Amino acid sequence: MPADGSSAKRQPGLAEVAAMAGVSHMTVSRVVNDTGPVRAETRARVLAAVEQLGYRPNSAARTLATGRSSILGVVALESNLYGPASTLYGIEHAAREEGYGVTISSVSRPRRSTFAEAVDNLRRQAVGGIVVIAPHVAAGEALRQVPEDIPMVAVGGGESAPVPVISVDQYDGARRVTEHLLSLGHETVWHVAGPEDWLESLERERGWREALERRGARVPPPLRGDWSPRSGYDAGRRLVAETQPDAVFVANDQMALGVLRAFAEAGLSVPGQVRVAGFDDVPEAAYFSPPLTTVRQDFIEVGRRTFRLLVERMEGGDPGVRHLVAPDLIVRDSTGPR
Repeated sequence: MPADGSSAKRQPGLAEVAAMAGVSHMTVSRVVNDTGPVRAETRARVLAAVEQLGYRPNSAARTLATGRSSILGVVALESNLYGPASTLYGIEHAAREEGYGVTISSVSRPRRSTFAEAVDNLRRQAVGGIVVIAPHVAAGEALRQVPEDIPMVAVGGGESAPVPVISVDQYDGARRVTEHLLSLGHETVWHVAGPEDWLESLERERGWREALERRGARVPPPLRGDWSPRSGYDAGRRLVAETQPDAVFVANDQMALGVLRAFAEAGLSVPGQVRVAGFDDVPEAAYFSPPLTTVRQDFIEVGRRTFRLLVERMEGGDPGVRHLVAPDLIVRDSTGPR
């Protein structure tokens, strides 16, 4: 009995589902664990009973039934940055929806050795498969060194990763936002880039550069930040002091916040005198002053597709090498009329 004296509600089991559906408990097991053929109408009755009762498969029972662990491992860089944190949440959300647990091995420093150690740590825990969140160059390099005796996929990781990779199309997002700024009549677009050792930063810079080159526009030297608002602020002050920019694409929204602050202090009106766009669409972006034009990444979809790829690998399938999720351009007041 709970401390307050009330009776705890017991979770329904296979027997209750079987009784409601009018089938044996083995049939229910085959349906929920997908371990054998079941007639379509029988499967429908079982799934209806599962839904009505709120049944959730027991992970230990699933392991015994399928011979496959229902605990997935995730290697993630310790970071409060919006992208990596949202990617991790998307994967956990997708796994929970399918009755899988997730254990996380965090990496404090982005080095090849630390990513490899994190993978080994999860392998020792006998997880069913591993997802490596690999936005950093070091993580991509580490993937080429890990053993191939466990199913593995990567979020990010670059084109040379030896495992299936899923990621938001960073290149396309940067290309689209740069072309949006050019379409407003600007002769060129300045860029505040992210760190050189982040794969996403490199892809966003490449998309910006090639969009300018295709238009025959001048490619100004990018300014580089570290993803923080402070580094964006410093880049914004440099732009004000050294150039007369009228369009700036910033590689993430946090740095864009710093750029907007620097421009405001210098008396530059956004979008009256200079237009600014970011990347990520953090929840606060719509409330910046002015609201920020940016590129939205669908992290829930990334998590869902990552989970499906890993399960397919765990079942012996070959899901292919590279899978891209399209981003969305979100146009707001920071690139509005002059």
